[in-house]
Amino acid sequence: MDAFFTSVEQADNPELRGKPVVIGQSLRGVASAASYEARQYGIRSAMPIVQAKKLCPHAVFLPGRMSRYREISGRIMEIIKDICPVVEQASVDEAYADISGTGRIFGPPENVAHRLKSEILDQTALTCSIGIAPNKFLAKIASDWNKPNGLTHIEPQNVSEFLKNLSLAKIPGVGAHFQEELKRMGVITIPNVLERPREFWIRTLGKRGAFLHDRAQGIDLSPVVPGSEPQSCSAENTLDKDTLDRILLERWLLTQAERVGRELRALGKKGLTVTLKIKFHDFTSITRNKTLSRPTDMTKEIFTAAKSLLAKEKFPQPVRLIGTGVSNFRLVQGELPLMPDEGRKRNQLLDQAMDRIRDKFGSKSIQRADIAAKETEGIQDLLSLKNRISDGQ
Repeated sequence: MDAFFTSVEQADNPELRGKPVVIGQSLRGVASAASYEARQYGIRSAMPIVQAKKLCPHAVFLPGRMSRYREISGRIMEIIKDICPVVEQASVDEAYADISGTGRIFGPPENVAHRLKSEILDQTALTCSIGIAPNKFLAKIASDWNKPNGLTHIEPQNVSEFLKNLSLAKIPGVGAHFQEELKRMGVITIPNVLERPREFWIRTLGKRGAFLHDRAQGIDLSPVVPGSEPQSCSAENTLDKDTLDRILLERWLLTQAERVGRELRALGKKGLTVTLKIKFHDFTSITRNKTLSRPTDMTKEIFTAAKSLLAKEKFPQPVRLIGTGVSNFRLVQGELPLMPDEGRKRNQLLDQAMDRIRDKFGSKSIQRADIAAKETEGIQDLLSLKNRISDGQ
């Protein structure tokens, strides 16, 4: 998908179309996404918001709506699966499709691509870019070749010519550190890689060397694997101000437990392991895990476990970021406790009721009292201040 998060915002709010849009508001955070209009000012994802605002002060900075992005993503994946026989979702906005053997039904691969682009545009008002190639890694490169709304086809007989002038940075899996390591060896382009035999690369870099030599020849034997599922669910927040306030941190944990629990219930997953993540003022971070006695998708149980992990930690310095996650998923057909747990049943019903309300009226339509309390305290403080001003105090 093309600039997926910001494109969804622009599709939902026509007033944003043509304007630079950035997902991310906190001055201490980073941009999750930037529209193509924002990219013209040099803004990129993972850029600090402070820097993005300097580059483009008039950009629209939004908090982001992950539940909405997941909803649209699900719709897009269903469109792809309806047309293509084998589909592997790679991320919320990206998928691989194996269309081998569909020529008699759909005709040339470009026909499939144009149909996908048309269906996605009609049903979501969003554009996508598609790459067609003999394997996954080349298709990935091709999909980024002519964004936005692009279509690039690398035919088998043209692979060598295509790779000849390709930067190593374009190869998925060859990151900045790997590039620096290769540069010290005098390797800057793909032809530089092929100047040495495969045996040299295996002897020098092991598995990474074999991977590099394969990609330089356009080789990728990895199949498109349908039905891959998430292995964890998590949420984290960079705080507006570093803090040692444990009550505030607990409130964040509850907010995150709400998000993680809701996502687990939507996926039909339950996990055994709850993880707490903390990043301190100096950017050092720790993670702590707790294994539960039974898998859960319940907000209260996730929060209780994360809160207990937090209580055990001593803070060497103020906390900058806090996060909660659930992993170690287990298939649960049904629960048959020896003794009925009425309290747990009530909590399950509460989660389900809140999910239904949020699905219908939006994620902010209902909150637990513990979360709302802090906001209420803030409103009461403002009202008190207003009254004191009115009384001349």
